[in-house]
Amino acid sequence: MKTWVFLALFGVALVESKVFFEERFDSPDWEKNWVQSAHKGKEFGPFKLTAGKFYGDAEKDKGIQTGQDARFYGLSTKFEPFSNKDSPLVIQFSVKHEQNIDCGGGYLKVFDCSLDQKDMHGESPYLIMFGPDICGPGTKKVHVIFNYKGENHLIKKEIRCKDDVFSHLYTLIVNPDNTYEVLIDNEKAQSGELEEDWDFLPPKKIKDPEAKKPDDWDDRPTIADPDDTKPEDWDQPEHIPDPDATKPEDWDDEMDGEWEPPMIDNPDYKGEWKPKQIDNPDYKGPWIHPEIDNPEYTPDPEIYKYDEVCSLGLDLWQVKSGTIFDNFLISNDPEEARKIGEETWGATKDAAKKMKDEQDEEERKRAEEEAKAAADAEKDEDDDDDDDLGDEDEDDLDNDLEHDEL
Repeated sequence: MKTWVFLALFGVALVESKVFFEERFDSPDWEKNWVQSAHKGKEFGPFKLTAGKFYGDAEKDKGIQTGQDARFYGLSTKFEPFSNKDSPLVIQFSVKHEQNIDCGGGYLKVFDCSLDQKDMHGESPYLIMFGPDICGPGTKKVHVIFNYKGENHLIKKEIRCKDDVFSHLYTLIVNPDNTYEVLIDNEKAQSGELEEDWDFLPPKKIKDPEAKKPDDWDDRPTIADPDDTKPEDWDQPEHIPDPDATKPEDWDDEMDGEWEPPMIDNPDYKGEWKPKQIDNPDYKGPWIHPEIDNPEYTPDPEIYKYDEVCSLGLDLWQVKSGTIFDNFLISNDPEEARKIGEETWGATKDAAKKMKDEQDEEERKRAEEEAKAAADAEKDEDDDDDDDLGDEDEDDLDNDLEHDEL
């Protein structure tokens, strides 16, 4: 590549723009570069090369599609290992849930060179997990999970993914200043600092274990008025006998027992008496627990860094298959990734939507025609039934006339 990445640190360092991995599935021999997992105990579904039911370009939009419902999917590829030290790390790919997915993953995983591709499964250690995940109306999010010192850490922010049937571009940018950005369709969906949005490190501050609220600290904004007294007529029963009730005429005290009028709510009942509240003259406000520096906290300026990035894989479960993955890219240049995204996903997305809209319109017209044909057929059947009934009536009339003549 001939472009350059500019990093503002204590000066300006030039980093050569590189594409470490790219896969557009523009070759029928794509499978030579990918390895299907054969992990024991998992029933894996197949991937097939296709542009799907609708597309903007029949060749450029080809990707690999999950091909069987209720299956695991395990496919990975390796490339020349690299480190993102002192350089951005950009991970980008497109996802098309043309089956209108109800529950299933659409994310990828990035690994180091230790990945056993033939045995890749859900517990295989990974460096980064990124991409959309949908399951019912409650789960429609973008996963951004980093492995840090052997533990996986989930992002604390919510990033909503796209849940329609069209192709969407997902981009993760991890910067050497420990900031990140997530783009969807080349538009920012989330950004921030790694240390703040993941629990990689212990908190900088903790509550002082030696501090405690003073015994005389009063944090009650109001108190009961000591001079307020309960009125003498306050205490009334909640329910009283209905004064308008009368004993039924057929009531027999010996048979039915002594008659008692039904109970009704007492209109004079005032509930539990409580003294009125007044401002507390001794109120000191809420007590705030003082904090101290956490002795277990140590800053890490290289949270972002991975010493060895070597492999990319799809490790998924899908209830309803049909997702198409395409335009995989791993680079160190966010701007170049943006351009590539526009050249691939961006170049065909509008035409794909147009084709889908035309298909939907054709389907709507076909459904209307079928409904009309069904209605016409039902009407014709009703008319035939009416004609048959008319014939029967005429036959009955003829029989009656013949009988009269006899």
